[in-house]
Amino acid sequence: MAAFLLGAVLLIVQPQIVPSRPAINSKAETSAQSVQRELLKKTSQKNDFKENIHSNGSCRQLPQTIIIGVRKGGTRALLEMLSLHPDIAAAESEVHFFDWEEHYRNGLQWYINQMPFSYPHQITVEKTPAYFTSPKVPERVHNMNQSMRLLLILRDPSERVLSDYTQVFYNHMQKHKPYPSIEQFLIKDGELNVDYKAINRSLYYVHMQNWLKYFPLDHIHIVDGDKLIKDPFPEIEKVERFLKLSPQINASNFYFNKTKGFYCLRDGGRERCLHESKGRAHPQVDTRLLEKLHEYFHEPNKKFFELVGRTFDWH
Repeated sequence: MAAFLLGAVLLIVQPQIVPSRPAINSKAETSAQSVQRELLKKTSQKNDFKENIHSNGSCRQLPQTIIIGVRKGGTRALLEMLSLHPDIAAAESEVHFFDWEEHYRNGLQWYINQMPFSYPHQITVEKTPAYFTSPKVPERVHNMNQSMRLLLILRDPSERVLSDYTQVFYNHMQKHKPYPSIEQFLIKDGELNVDYKAINRSLYYVHMQNWLKYFPLDHIHIVDGDKLIKDPFPEIEKVERFLKLSPQINASNFYFNKTKGFYCLRDGGRERCLHESKGRAHPQVDTRLLEKLHEYFHEPNKKFFELVGRTFDWH
């Protein structure tokens, strides 16, 4: 019985090596798996092992890739598009394992239980946009697997601020609760309110510095969220190459929906679009206030470009 349980642990923890998986340093992989095994010993219940193995040969396993953010950057669109690939198994909901203490205390076995069943040749992916801006998360992900491949999708910081506000505004409207205008958040004592959380989330270089303490830049692929909206296929091709996936997603998998105003997906004859909550119109903002926002982000954006060695078409 003990041998069976040990075999089950190893099956869950250690992903199979196949051509479509990312090439990983063997020493780093061994170290990461050692940490995973130790954490599993501390946090697992014996009955969980049986529940994570399916009779068809699939099993739940730790993700090999995480979409770490950014909030309102297009993480849902990225996950849906990536899920078109047959070698991807994606968790449906945002897990919030590394940023919510009540979840993190449950341990790695709880985390595995939130993952989808996948076959040995598949890459398991989860996305939680709050990870990027949460100070504790990079170290926690590194402790689990220092070879992790990370996906970060970013948009123009000013546009992201407006999208951030819009989401919270509509959440309040649906609950019939009043919510202040965006100007009340953006302006304080006649100046731009730099303490507004939505603005802080758009200071990409600050948060990126924290991730680069634990992961090399070549383990973090940055998806251009603005380009993903306008022309998704080239951006998804880059993601396939980063994850060492065979090229399976084609331009024919995307079509522009004139009614919704953005691209939808076509998968094996089945068409699907993102939820109606996506692509909502932003509130009208005074031009001078927008200019203040653009000016504020000019220097932080420049620092971010220098940090990652790339430029983006932002204001």
